[in-house]
Amino acid sequence: MKEYFETIPQIRYEGPETKNPLAFRFYDPEQEVMGKPMREHLPFAMAWWHNLGAAGTDMFGRDTADKSFGARPGSMEHARAKVDAGFEFMQKLGIRYFCFHDVDLVPEADTIGEMNRRLDEISDYILEKMQGTGIRCLWGTANLFSNPRFVNGAGSTNSADVYCFAAAQIKKALDLTVKLGGRGYVFWGGREGYESLLNTDVKFEQENIAALMRMAADYGRSIGFEGDFYIEPKPKEPMKHQYDFDAATAIGFLRQYRLDRDFKLNIEANHATLAGHTFQHELRISAINGMLGSIDANQGDLLLGWDTDEFPFNVYEATMCMYEVLKAGGLTGGFNFDAKTRRPSYTHEDMFHAYILGMDTFALGLRKAAELIEDGRIDAFVKERYESFCTGIGAKIRSGSATLEELAEHARKLGAPELPGSGGQEYLQGIVNSILFK
Repeated sequence: MKEYFETIPQIRYEGPETKNPLAFRFYDPEQEVMGKPMREHLPFAMAWWHNLGAAGTDMFGRDTADKSFGARPGSMEHARAKVDAGFEFMQKLGIRYFCFHDVDLVPEADTIGEMNRRLDEISDYILEKMQGTGIRCLWGTANLFSNPRFVNGAGSTNSADVYCFAAAQIKKALDLTVKLGGRGYVFWGGREGYESLLNTDVKFEQENIAALMRMAADYGRSIGFEGDFYIEPKPKEPMKHQYDFDAATAIGFLRQYRLDRDFKLNIEANHATLAGHTFQHELRISAINGMLGSIDANQGDLLLGWDTDEFPFNVYEATMCMYEVLKAGGLTGGFNFDAKTRRPSYTHEDMFHAYILGMDTFALGLRKAAELIEDGRIDAFVKERYESFCTGIGAKIRSGSATLEELAEHARKLGAPELPGSGGQEYLQGIVNSILFK
């Protein structure tokens, strides 16, 4: 079997003092954190599309990276070469999962029949490669946004024929997800949105999207899929107004159409910032609603207004992410690196450097988040901040036994309340810094 990354050794943990660029400094898969090994807290996944397909093209220039892996792009030989390269890559990094769109795996065909034949062929080959490796699918999805037929979306399209084509792709992608042992199935909005209300029936489109998701969930359960379905919120790009703007919007949609029994959210850091939120905010909103499922681990550039899909290196953000994940009791999904190397980082070594960076960033974030929780000062401060709701009239409010008249009478007798206790934000941020940098 050809080795595609022959100059790259097995990536191992060497500790924070190492100068070896091809070693982990913080990701030690067997180290226990809060009672579980790091690899269980951090089920990392390789994104098939970025890692094996994205070659550096942007709107101003052609590819800079060679992702042919010795085969002719657009051929089934290339599809097989990507499988070989992908499994070698994952094994050398100790990554146990991958994520895919249908068109990432094989060149897109003009007909569903031919596309399905190609997908059957390549998924059989992937199954062969999976044997004995411990590698499996984290989640699958269908690309319902790249082909011109999806110019007005898939579930939100104005064409019944396109809607049926989207359904056929979803059906096959679900078949593949089950075949490859996937833990989840993702609906990323793609082009599910609109540019102008002058030509759009929003209620009609949202009802159709919900119907497509319900059919997908019913079909998935009928073929034995036991994992979660996910919506991945995104506020804009490619459509001006995306229907799944942020976590709160997506949760409202799921509940309105009674999809919340089968669906959770796949939260992406870069999408959170595009929505004007922090990554931590989107995770918290998902978690308190019982909807935190999986994470797309990347980051955006706050100086740029689009989805840059950078590899995460911000340890503060990773710590706040892992703080939310630990508080929520973990994920049903995992951490998919929906990230790509920068255009000038075009070598195979750069691919490994990028994943080492991302895995180390989240490993350090996990360690520091655990220290924050074990330190206890933040939890104690928050508990004390709401102490007035533990007794007296506050306790009656929380129990639901108080009436509006009773509260008004309490206020009348009180006169004027004192200022609430200090928010202590700077004090708490100082705690975070003291733990991050000790």
